[in-house]
Formats: sequence, C-alpha cells, structure tokens
Amino acid sequence: MSYLYIKAFHIIFFTCWFAGLFYLPRFYVNLAMIDNDTTYQHLLVMARKLYRFITPFMLITIALGVWMLILNPGLMKAGWIHAKLTLVVILIGYHFLCGHHLTKFTRLETTKGHVFYRWFNEFPVLILFVVVILATVKPF
Repeated sequence: MSYLYIKAFHIIFFTCWFAGLFYLPRFYVNLAMIDNDTTYQHLLVMARKLYRFITPFMLITIALGVWMLILNPGLMKAGWIHAKLTLVVILIGYHFLCGHHLTKFTRLETTKGHVFYRWFNEFPVLILFVVVILATVKPF
C-alpha cells in the first residue's frame, strides 16, 4: 500500500475517532442531568456502545500513524511531529479518561455535574485545532 493511501486512511480513522470523542461526553452531560432511571439506562447503553465503537478507530489511527513513521523515519527530525505525537498521547489519555467516566456513570459513582462535562467536552476540539495546524502548516 502506498504512503498516500496509508495517510488517507489515517485521516479517515482519525476523523471517525474524533467524531466519537466529540459525541461521547455529550452523553455525559445528559447523564449528569437525568433523574429518570429508564432514560439514564438508555443513555448509558448508548454511551457504552459508542465507546466500544470508537476504541478500534483509535487503535487503527495509531497503527497507521506508526506505519507512516516507519515508512518515513525522516519525519522524526521535524519539531512539529514531536508536538503532534505529544498531543496524540494526551488524546489517548483523554480517550481512556472518557472510559473511566463511563465506568463511574455505570456504577452510579460520578460526582461531576453537567457543567464539568460541558467543559470536558471541549477538550478534544482544542486538540483537533492544534493537531491539524501542526500536520498541515508544519510550523517548526
């Protein structure tokens, strides 16, 4: 498979992963506000399914990124790639933090309110802006 196809699939799976990361915390906002057990359980099932659905997208995104670095090791000399990889590690942590919050909701142990989750929901947007600028502009 050529490098450009790998890059295209990397972008596709990255986009799919981010779509889930944008939507999953919105479930948390609603779960934090719900007092109806039936609705709560329904949203919880949907959140669990979404988390399980996007986790393979994360893994494929990472695998394709590593494959591109193997095919083009000269990238590791560029400063922007180090910044991007740092953000990717942070984003992976955010993904697993979403899983942690999901477990808290499942166990009815969450202590955070809907306002916290509204702000929590904005974090991947900031990462997206910076990662796309780094990968496109390659500022350093």
